[in-house]
Parts: sequence; C-alpha cells; structure tokens
Amino acid sequence: MQKITPCLWFDNQAEEAAKFYASIFKNSKIGHMTPYGEAGAKVSGRPKGSVMTVTFEIEGQEFVALNGGPHFTFSEAISLMVKCETQKEIDEMWEKLSQGGEKVQCGWLKDKYGLSWQIVSPVWDEMLRDKDVKKSERVMKAILQMTKPDIKTIKQAYEQP
Repeated sequence: MQKITPCLWFDNQAEEAAKFYASIFKNSKIGHMTPYGEAGAKVSGRPKGSVMTVTFEIEGQEFVALNGGPHFTFSEAISLMVKCETQKEIDEMWEKLSQGGEKVQCGWLKDKYGLSWQIVSPVWDEMLRDKDVKKSERVMKAILQMTKPDIKTIKQAYEQP
C-alpha cells in the first residue's frame, strides 16, 4: 500500500486525463473507476453513476483523478517532476505532455488540463550542487534561458573554462 497518493481534481475529465497520462508513460496503468452514488451525486451536483474517481499508476506512483467540478483548478504551486536520463526522453516527454497545453520556461509546462510538469535531468542536480559556485551559477543561468531543457547546452555551460 502506498502511504501518500496525490489526488488530482478535474472538472469532468478525470477518466480522460488518467488515460492521457497512462498513454504517455510506458510503465503505467489505469486502476479502478468509482461512480458517483446517490449521496455523492447530491452533494457534488454530478450525475449519479457518472465517474467520480479513477485510480491510475505512473512509474509505480499511484494517483487518483477526481471529477469534482470547476470549483478548484491547478496552479503552478504544485507540479509533477519527470526525471529524464537522455535528451531523446526529454524531447518525447516535452512534446507529449505539452500537447494542447502551454510550454513555459526552465523545463516547465502545463498540460491540456492545466497541470504543471517539470521536465528535468538528474545530472542538473549534481551540477547545481557543485562546490564551484561559478559552474553552478552558469548552469542555473543556462536553465533559466531555455524553455525545453537541452542537456548539451547545460553541460557546455558547466564545462566552460
């Protein structure tokens, strides 16, 4: 049993979103769908029998998607970070997740549902923690100047004399 499970609130696209996310990540699956019963439908204003929640899993992380209505929307205050080992993986995640959404800055994007994602490379953390402040500062400056992450550019910034 997973101790903490993020619950993502959608207006009425929970099932669609869960399937979208599962289609992007290779190691993913759709779990159980729970319909609104009479009590839940009454309090939420959703039709009885319509999808209330959908569980899904991405890379071993369980999520719940909730059809809760338009009352709450996503913001940049929370994002999901995807660690990519190669530029090819970065490119693939970037294009798939941003489809119909918004490409922002520094590896951040919003998907078509408004959920924020960060596409990153684990090698950045090592470079940003380097004891040579000039190196780490050059890496941060390079990251801040790009939209989609580019590992080659970041490594060049790090390795500058």
